[in-house]
Amino acid sequence: MLNTGFTLKKIYYIFAALLIFGLALYSPSALQTEAHASTEEAAKPQSRLDNAKDFLSKTSLAMSEVVEAVKPAVVNISTTKTIKTQGGVNPFFEDPLFRRFFGDQFDHMQKPRERKATSLGSGVIVTSDGYILTNNHVVKDADEITVLLSDKRELDGKIIASDPKTDISVIKVDARDLPTLKWGDSNELKPGNLVLAIGSPYGLNQTVTMGIVSAVGRANVGLADYENFIQLDAAINPGNSGGALVNSNCELVGINTAIFSTSGGYQGIGFAIPSNMAKKVLENLLEKGKVIRGWLGVSVQAVTPELAKQFKLSDINGALIAEVIEGSPAEKAGLARGDVITEFNHIKIDEPNSLRNIVANTAPGDKVKVIVIRDGKPSTMTITITELKAESGEEAVVTNVFENALTGVTVKDLTPEIYSELALPSRIRGVVVSEVAEESPAVEKLLRGDVVLEINRKAVSNWEDFRATASKIKAEEDVLLLVYRRGASIFISIGGKKQKQ
Repeated sequence: MLNTGFTLKKIYYIFAALLIFGLALYSPSALQTEAHASTEEAAKPQSRLDNAKDFLSKTSLAMSEVVEAVKPAVVNISTTKTIKTQGGVNPFFEDPLFRRFFGDQFDHMQKPRERKATSLGSGVIVTSDGYILTNNHVVKDADEITVLLSDKRELDGKIIASDPKTDISVIKVDARDLPTLKWGDSNELKPGNLVLAIGSPYGLNQTVTMGIVSAVGRANVGLADYENFIQLDAAINPGNSGGALVNSNCELVGINTAIFSTSGGYQGIGFAIPSNMAKKVLENLLEKGKVIRGWLGVSVQAVTPELAKQFKLSDINGALIAEVIEGSPAEKAGLARGDVITEFNHIKIDEPNSLRNIVANTAPGDKVKVIVIRDGKPSTMTITITELKAESGEEAVVTNVFENALTGVTVKDLTPEIYSELALPSRIRGVVVSEVAEESPAVEKLLRGDVVLEINRKAVSNWEDFRATASKIKAEEDVLLLVYRRGASIFISIGGKKQKQ
């Protein structure tokens, strides 16, 4: 028989326990805790939004401050050059019957014509006394250069030096206390780093765009002889050439140079010369009058999978030597055709262009360790690098801007080709005059092809001697030159500023 009393009593206790638990669960304090938790959950999205807005606001402010700091050092460059075009030759004008009636009045239509062409670019002020870095293609062959500063001043610019091999030129304006950019280390750039490109695309001064570094060490682009480009996706367009590429530390890390485009406009791929390369070229041009590059003396090519198999190589990294130049540092060290250079002075060599750039940046006289693979076996050699001599027509163009009688005189070191062209005796040592600016005090005294042997009775053997002596001459001082001209040596006196009429 079922014990009903026990069962009901048990059910009662269970119900009472549940009731007490429920009251405790939904007591005012419990309800308050639950409400607080619900409020916190609702507040989380708002908190995240506030944090995001604060982060973006700070980032935007920081970028604005960077731009504000670097923009004054970026200038607009406009150039004017004279282009000569050959007049059209019409056989009808040569007809004797035509000339009988009309004479020679149409001859001018067949003569060369001249027209003025203008172009725009950008530049970066690198010294407070007016030296500006830009691309060679921006100012090449320019008759007039106008530099527009950030404060709206327009100044005349003069080309001081150019290095076509890296597409770098240096121009000078007459100004003092100009804003400059601090040099950054372009070797520290990595893909993904944020950068700003500043310049004058389409003449729109002080334009700023932002992007990331897409790649570093780009070569085989076909823009210059020595290529080690930074690839970026910041929008750059025609007119940006020569402008600044800066990092988040307000440092100059590159000179914007070119774009890859099938339409002539921005397509997401731009190239900049690394600041380390630009800085070295600038220093060489201003201090030595030319770019000093190291020379190994080999002709190299890329290693293909087929060649790797033939030369018993484990991979396709390295530079395969196809030729060793007679008398070169490579020959003297024992390098031979078929050797594969895999390491140069503790730097891994992946392909020929990286070797070429590294060798060029090595100071003449330095002894370097080179690892080569020969017959499948590695070997280490010590090589003394020498200076790369300029070939005919490849010298850096340097114009003197001394504030004296020799300003505007452009000279070059003598080369075997110049000796032959000017029929110079082997005993002649000096520098050849390649150009004299119209505004130079020497314009009526010196001629192209003159060889300067002495300045103020001091011998001149090369461009460095010329610069060292000329830079010490005062503006009002007369200059005495010993010049070799047309088979004879003659003295020429050029008056200083006080003697100019």
